Amino acid sequence: MPFLKRSLSLKGHRTSLALEPEFWQVLDAIAADENRSLASLIDHVDSTRAPDQPLSSAARVHALRHLRDRSS
Repeated sequence: MPFLKRSLSLKGHRTSLALEPEFWQVLDAIAADENRSLASLIDHVDSTRAPDQPLSSAARVHALRHLRDRSS
Protein backbone atom coordinates (compact mmCIF):
# COMPACT_ATOMS: atom_id res chain seq x y z
CA MET A 1 0.00 0.00 0.00
CA PRO A 2 1.42 3.39 -0.93
CA PHE A 3 2.12 6.04 1.65
CA LEU A 4 1.08 9.65 1.32
CA LYS A 5 3.71 12.09 2.47
CA ARG A 6 2.64 15.44 3.91
CA SER A 7 4.82 18.31 5.01
CA LEU A 8 4.03 20.08 8.27
CA SER A 9 5.56 22.71 10.48
CA LEU A 10 6.05 21.48 14.05
CA LYS A 11 7.43 23.88 16.63
CA GLY A 12 8.77 26.07 13.84
CA HIS A 13 10.53 23.26 11.97
CA ARG A 14 9.41 21.72 8.69
CA THR A 15 9.00 17.97 8.77
CA SER A 16 7.25 15.40 6.66
CA LEU A 17 5.15 12.47 7.71
CA ALA A 18 4.32 9.45 5.55
CA LEU A 19 1.16 7.51 6.40
CA GLU A 20 -1.33 5.33 4.59
CA PRO A 21 -4.23 7.30 3.06
CA GLU A 22 -6.71 5.73 5.49
CA PHE A 23 -4.82 7.12 8.48
CA TRP A 24 -4.70 10.57 6.90
CA GLN A 25 -8.48 10.41 6.43
CA VAL A 26 -9.01 9.64 10.12
CA LEU A 27 -6.54 12.32 11.25
CA ASP A 28 -8.16 14.91 8.95
CA ALA A 29 -11.57 14.01 10.43
CA ILE A 30 -10.25 14.29 14.00
CA ALA A 31 -8.79 17.72 13.26
CA ALA A 32 -12.09 18.86 11.72
CA ASP A 33 -14.11 17.47 14.65
CA GLU A 34 -11.83 19.30 17.09
CA ASN A 35 -11.91 22.50 14.98
CA ARG A 36 -8.13 22.61 14.71
CA SER A 37 -5.59 22.37 11.95
CA LEU A 38 -3.95 19.10 11.03
CA ALA A 39 -0.59 20.61 12.03
CA SER A 40 -2.00 21.44 15.47
CA LEU A 41 -3.27 17.88 15.88
CA ILE A 42 0.06 16.36 14.81
CA ASP A 43 1.86 18.78 17.15
CA HIS A 44 -0.30 17.45 20.00
CA VAL A 45 0.51 13.85 19.01
CA ASP A 46 4.19 14.77 18.84
CA SER A 47 4.22 16.36 22.29
CA THR A 48 2.43 13.42 23.96
CA ARG A 49 4.27 10.49 22.36
CA ALA A 50 6.86 8.37 24.13
CA PRO A 51 10.45 9.54 23.53
CA ASP A 52 11.36 6.39 21.59
CA GLN A 53 8.12 6.22 19.57
CA PRO A 54 8.34 7.38 15.94
CA LEU A 55 5.92 10.17 15.05
CA SER A 56 4.30 8.09 12.31
CA SER A 57 3.59 5.30 14.79
CA ALA A 58 2.19 7.76 17.34
CA ALA A 59 -0.10 9.26 14.68
CA ARG A 60 -1.43 5.82 13.73
CA VAL A 61 -2.03 4.92 17.38
CA HIS A 62 -3.80 8.24 17.95
CA ALA A 63 -6.11 7.57 15.00
CA LEU A 64 -6.87 4.03 16.17
CA ARG A 65 -7.55 5.13 19.75
CA HIS A 66 -9.89 7.82 18.49
CA LEU A 67 -11.86 5.30 16.44
CA ARG A 68 -11.93 2.83 19.34
CA ASP A 69 -13.14 5.47 21.81
CA ARG A 70 -15.79 6.70 19.36
CA SER A 71 -17.18 3.20 18.87
CA SER A 72 -17.40 2.48 22.62
